[in-house]
Amino acid sequence: MEERQAPAGQQHKIILSNRSHCSLNGVTDILSFDVNEILLETRMGMLMVRGKDLHVNRLTLEKGEVDLSGEIDLLQYSDMKKGSGQGESFLRRLFR
Repeated sequence: MEERQAPAGQQHKIILSNRSHCSLNGVTDILSFDVNEILLETRMGMLMVRGKDLHVNRLTLEKGEVDLSGEIDLLQYSDMKKGSGQGESFLRRLFR
């Protein structure tokens, strides 16, 4: 299995506390969000967060930091990049 590394000086970290609070860094964009799903672009790929009553409490894209709260059920990565043909079909499939 290939290990992925963030570019030098650019870390990506997730801190999940009690499945109800999540702090992330290394976030480059929030592509979509609602109370059940948040789709983030990170330095390590696309990240989908699913759950219930999800909220974006703090967003600082200049620093790449996001704080989320709610009942977090799933954190799932995808290597598909925003803007590529594959990423567009991924998003199309995601929102069917």
